[in-house]
Amino acid sequence: MTATDHATAGHLVPRRAIIDIGSNTVRLVIYGGPPRAPVVLFNEKVTARLGKGMAETGRLSAKAQEAALAALARYRALLDLKAVDDIQAVATAAVRDAGNGPLFLERVRALGFAARLLSGEEEAETSALGVIGAFPLARGVVADLGGGSLELVDVAGGECRHGVSLPLGTLRLPALREGGRDLDKTVKGLLAEAEWSPAVTGATLYLVGGSLRQIARYALHHGHSPTDDPHGLDLSAKQAATLARAVMRAKPEGLAAIPGVSPSRLSSLPDAAALLIALIRLLEPGRVVFSSWGLREGLLHAALPDHVNARDPLLDGAAAHAERHGVRAEVAAALAQWTASAAACTDPARERLRLASSMLALALVNLEPNLRADLGVVWALRKRWIGVTTRERGLLAACLMAGGNRLDLPMGWRSLAPAEDFAEAQGWGLATRLCRRLTGTAPAALAATSLTREGGRLILAAEPAYSALVNEAARRDLKALALHLGLKAEVRLD
Repeated sequence: MTATDHATAGHLVPRRAIIDIGSNTVRLVIYGGPPRAPVVLFNEKVTARLGKGMAETGRLSAKAQEAALAALARYRALLDLKAVDDIQAVATAAVRDAGNGPLFLERVRALGFAARLLSGEEEAETSALGVIGAFPLARGVVADLGGGSLELVDVAGGECRHGVSLPLGTLRLPALREGGRDLDKTVKGLLAEAEWSPAVTGATLYLVGGSLRQIARYALHHGHSPTDDPHGLDLSAKQAATLARAVMRAKPEGLAAIPGVSPSRLSSLPDAAALLIALIRLLEPGRVVFSSWGLREGLLHAALPDHVNARDPLLDGAAAHAERHGVRAEVAAALAQWTASAAACTDPARERLRLASSMLALALVNLEPNLRADLGVVWALRKRWIGVTTRERGLLAACLMAGGNRLDLPMGWRSLAPAEDFAEAQGWGLATRLCRRLTGTAPAALAATSLTREGGRLILAAEPAYSALVNEAARRDLKALALHLGLKAEVRLD
């Protein structure tokens, strides 16, 4: 194995683990990959339902405790076998509120886990840190719905504050809605009692929690979306409320047919949808964004130094993925620089997306030709990227397809982004195709050739010593790109 092989293999070594002892599930997640864009290598949960019956008894049931401890004993053995020693274990609402919670934590610690009991405010702020990690420019309110509680916290400028925990978890909601009780009134009363209101109305409501993510999956499935990853789904408040009402009206068999929805979540979806409607009415957000990052990723985010947290998670993730396929980030950056004039991209948010697409496009070239087209779409639309929206996923996919000279987009993609945005991303892909086929991304060839715009012309220039690179294939690629951009192609070899 070469030094490069060791480096790329190291990205997927299990390094960090989070154990989340929640009110509904007890979960172990093991992460590898770059610190700013961690990759889930192992994810297992047991539905112990520690919070079931808490409202009536105020205690953790013996049956739930034994189920949780059996899961934790298994996790202890797995972590030892995988030699993972960077472990954080936390307990949340059910253990926090239970009269016998301290005794249960002693049994957890006897298994070798230094389990930390989070206060309601700590739980809210840690979940918010996870959202900030996924969406560095997040501004609005994070709502994290768990089995025992709902956490709300304001986020802005990379910071979170004003956190509150309310007894509105999915295990409590059925009783709160029983007999047609007005959930809006209940939520409004709890907010008033906690003296909590959002810092800004009209901002974004970020939704965290398994039941809320399943609502997003419902939207993707019924909208025939080409992506099934709920992370980054961005809706107007009106669209989100319409979606929630559709979930409330849906029959159980209709919900069960949604890919990715676990049976244990099915019964909670109508209640979660009702809560979402109440939150939209009371908090008055402008938009709603679903996040797969929350408490567990917030724990990871909080442990990183500031200079690492300041990095772009999309670019770190794309660079690590490309490196595993033999592509160095600096080579992709050089390609992106070579194609910059054709792209004419002045928006920093688009430019980072273009750089990420350059990394992925070069990684695809190192695969078997008959795999490239399909895997490019899978990478763009289904791989978990952090720091991108569903719309941006569509642009990544369009760029990678165009890099394979495929410009006919599937009908189902039209909901992802405006046509003009797709056209721009296709231009990135065609420019990338021209560059890699012309130069092979060799540094000397990149330096001796250029692609520029002059008025209505797209000019490919090469120094005389490298004129042989400009063959018929390169001329065709240039012409295709110029036609797409509405320009006239021109070659200069002197």
